[in-house]
Amino acid sequence: MVLFSGVASAQVTEGYGFAAPGGYGLKVYRTDYSLYPFVQIYFRTFDTEMRPLENLTELNIGLMVRGKSYDVGKRQYGVQSIRQREEATRSVLVIDASGTMGKKTKEEVKSKVGSSRGNTPFDETLRAAIRFIDSKRPQDEVAVLAIRDTDQGYELVSQFERDKDALARRIADIRAGGKKTRLYDSIGAALQMCALSSQGSVVSGGNYVVSCSVIVMSDGKDEGSSVTRQELMTRISNLSIPIPIYALAYSQVDSKHFKNLEALSKNSFGIYFNLGKTISEMQRIVEEIQDILQSDYVVTFRSYLSVDGQKHNIKLGLEYPSGSGKYVYNDSSFEAIQTPSVDKVKELKQKLAEKIPERQDKNPYWEEGNVPAPVQVPPTGPSKWWKFWE
Repeated sequence: MVLFSGVASAQVTEGYGFAAPGGYGLKVYRTDYSLYPFVQIYFRTFDTEMRPLENLTELNIGLMVRGKSYDVGKRQYGVQSIRQREEATRSVLVIDASGTMGKKTKEEVKSKVGSSRGNTPFDETLRAAIRFIDSKRPQDEVAVLAIRDTDQGYELVSQFERDKDALARRIADIRAGGKKTRLYDSIGAALQMCALSSQGSVVSGGNYVVSCSVIVMSDGKDEGSSVTRQELMTRISNLSIPIPIYALAYSQVDSKHFKNLEALSKNSFGIYFNLGKTISEMQRIVEEIQDILQSDYVVTFRSYLSVDGQKHNIKLGLEYPSGSGKYVYNDSSFEAIQTPSVDKVKELKQKLAEKIPERQDKNPYWEEGNVPAPVQVPPTGPSKWWKFWE
């Protein structure tokens, strides 16, 4: 995968957006066919509060290739959580460093609470940002932008970095002092960083980057950005691969601008957190965001279509809980291609072939009238025989 990347962006279809009351949904955001005939489908699940579904197994997943359903009993596909795999995620922290964020409330000033530095919304923001760094996995990378009075409207505090200590030092050096908050320009820059990093890239150490997200910590007020909120919303809607925006809205003075952050989050498949004046909740929330980022899933299946260089449709279904009879679907596609004959690709394909042996009849599909083969899947998590990368 380091040498070759075949990646398809997912199409927005059923299951994308928000779940109906009492329902759930899924979003396929990447399909990788660089190890064909093995195809890997990366997807995110969500309930009515946009929280991920837990402990999915093969029994929760329905797979169709060109309209024909795979038979789960034939063991030609499996599902794993990203949490237990080696793929990396990337995140961009956007920190509001305007002067107002470094001020205490009138009540704090009157009561002389706290020191000159250590009890402001901005200080709590920096603590939460460092907590977000501490909660990431070793292979995950984080970049940091601070909204400041520069020509661009922001300062690049750190490029994508996996070293926790280096990131923490750079974050601790940020000071609040900006006079204007070019919020939309800063978020736009973060989206651009994600878009450039998500095209099948590989981080140092060989970990494949599968997703990128933006975490915004601000009061939502924009002053003087070169793009409007509507222009930014349009840009988000047109992204081929979704980049979720997780917004932490807080202010000790005025919450009227929170709606800007709420709109951006909802339009981007992210989550909006209204903290109001309760800044002490920020560290807990960033841990929750990290948990969400690590709760994506990947379905790996063996394709039996001949190499033709053509694009073929996939439909991924989710039934939750299994046996409920209620499925939601999302579409994507892959190309049946001949992969390069290089040692690394051969090695990875061989590992997958050991887990998904080729069927002699070359038929992975469900056949009408057949009794399904039993599938031994523990009720509390994925079956052990799908731990490909141990």
